[in-house]
Amino acid sequence: MLSALLILIAALFFTGIINRTKSMASGRKGPGVLQPLFDVWRLFRKGSVYPATAGILFRVAPTICLASIFMALLVVPFGREKGLLSFSGDFVFFAYVLALGRFLSIVAALDTGSSFEGMGASREALYGMLAEPAFFVLMGSLALLTGHTSFHEIFNALHLGSWVSYALATLATFVLVMIAMIENSRMPVDDPKTHLELTMVHEVMVLDHSGFDLGLILTAGYLKFAIFGALIVNLFIGMVPTGYAIPLFFLIQGGMAVAVGLIESFMARFRMSHNPQFITVLTSVALLVFFGVLLISGRFL
Repeated sequence: MLSALLILIAALFFTGIINRTKSMASGRKGPGVLQPLFDVWRLFRKGSVYPATAGILFRVAPTICLASIFMALLVVPFGREKGLLSFSGDFVFFAYVLALGRFLSIVAALDTGSSFEGMGASREALYGMLAEPAFFVLMGSLALLTGHTSFHEIFNALHLGSWVSYALATLATFVLVMIAMIENSRMPVDDPKTHLELTMVHEVMVLDHSGFDLGLILTAGYLKFAIFGALIVNLFIGMVPTGYAIPLFFLIQGGMAVAVGLIESFMARFRMSHNPQFITVLTSVALLVFFGVLLISGRFL
């Protein structure tokens, strides 16, 4: 329960910190940290307009997408505290419940009958397919190192002591940050502010969503960032007492938000043809973690 509460609180500020960091990096005052919340609240107070060609899938997709994010949130632990749902192999459930939300978003885009949205749906499906192996190789490596298959047991058995373990944690952090960027269609894979039809990915998929439904989609994105931030936090806090772990949680979440803002400020979006290559490289980085685990456990021959 504590993990879910902390993630919800972090999600309130995460995107606002990103936007604030980008504004400061470009020398602008920019919006306040809570501006994304005000935007979502405004959308929740509006009605939704549906295309004449769209069916029931278009209407229910935003709700199911947000529900899938909440289900993924429930399996994420916090230090010594288990997630509300904790069981062997729950990281597999985590990955595929997020994939369910992505699938519904893709189907909703196709349901409009727009070739424009179909283009974005095709790209979203490709990027998601290429990012999944990196996540599974990473979590499978940590499961091999600790001998456990649930998030809570993996992170509690993961002890950072040697330089090799810190190197593996750094690589794992990089992989999780990049997966979070891909899952949320952010730089350098996608630019959420662009409206150039040849480069749009996620934004083109939600063009026909409006009002309350668009608010649900934005809320799902805010939560997804905070969830991946919580996974990164668990890499480092281990068995740290709760009194110290809570400040560390918000410190690391804030650091990740600032890092994302700086990446988006100083890194250009990749060419569309280079995105699949970049995402595939993440699996190679995750394989470095796997080989490091073999080295630590003495199984590397």
